[in-house]
Amino acid sequence: MINLLIVNAVQDGTELITDGESVEKTLSIIELIKSGGSAGQIIILILFVLLIVASYIYFERLFAIKAASKVDSNFMNQIKEHVSNGKIDSAQVLCAQVNSPVSRLISKGISRIGKPLEDINTAIENAGKLEVYGLEKNVSVLATISGAAPMIGFLGTVIGMILAIFELANAGGQIDIELLSNGLYTAMTTTVAGLIVGIVAYIAYNHLVGRTNKVIHLMEANSVEFLDLLNEPI
Repeated sequence: MINLLIVNAVQDGTELITDGESVEKTLSIIELIKSGGSAGQIIILILFVLLIVASYIYFERLFAIKAASKVDSNFMNQIKEHVSNGKIDSAQVLCAQVNSPVSRLISKGISRIGKPLEDINTAIENAGKLEVYGLEKNVSVLATISGAAPMIGFLGTVIGMILAIFELANAGGQIDIELLSNGLYTAMTTTVAGLIVGIVAYIAYNHLVGRTNKVIHLMEANSVEFLDLLNEPI
């Protein structure tokens, strides 16, 4: 008798597990977005566009900064040789051939040779500011996206909660999870999407800032080396 009861209990438990597995649901990202309603889909679309813009700016600036950081280690030695021998035109031709932020700064300094050292330094600094501005072009947009994307996601959260409360009020006080699902989906999906876009843009921004600072340091080091060359006694 006891054995019979145990067998029945095991069978009942197996049926419950089987039933539980049969009603288990999976939800893909596409289905999750569709379940968020039109408001959630619009916000997700805006965030997706921001992600595309952030990705484009990041890779475009990354390649530009990488190209700007490439300077021949023998470049300054050749400049020193030309300037020391009075071959100013040859030095300018070499700068034009290299065509990098460093070479453009040196070219600006070479064009001022013969003037006071302070004037040459000022000309190089002004040219350096223009080069830094070119390197940082559109990078501020990444910073804006990194801050705006989470706020747009939180806006979707507020909209989703409003929709959920509205559905709950129209239900006559009876809590029905199916009525609340659209609002909750909107609230959760937009929050996650906003945070993902914001984090990606924030990391991309800081990476570009770090790479830009290395190029700026390279320009400063070569400018100082060039000014030291002009300040050497003849």
